[in-house]
Amino acid sequence: MSAATTPLFVGQKASLSKRFGPAEVGAFAGLSEDFNPLHLDPVFAASTPFERPIVHGMLLASLFSGLLGQQLPGKGSVYLGQTLSFKQPVFVGEEVLAEVEVIAIRDDKPIVTLATRIFTQSGALAVTGEAVVKFG
Repeated sequence: MSAATTPLFVGQKASLSKRFGPAEVGAFAGLSEDFNPLHLDPVFAASTPFERPIVHGMLLASLFSGLLGQQLPGKGSVYLGQTLSFKQPVFVGEEVLAEVEVIAIRDDKPIVTLATRIFTQSGALAVTGEAVVKFG
């Protein structure tokens, strides 16, 4: 969907499902230089309150970039800002649903604000925030 051909409206949504397994989490650790054993080492993670490895919060949030750049507003969009709040862990191997929803459109510029949310496979809210995106 391209913003140039499809008008945006408040309430419009896009979503995608994804599962981050050990390979994806390991690749992200290498790219981000975040080798926290909480994400990578099941023995270490078992000694934490989470009891098993969790996905990096920023790896989860990267799904918003894909949604914004490919679906809503779409190709050519430019990320201007993002707030994030991590509400609960997502375990390695757990499927998530990432969703963006248009909540405001500026009248004076091609800028849109979207609610950003990630839900666990049980439907619990894991990540929430807002993105500001230039489209056109």
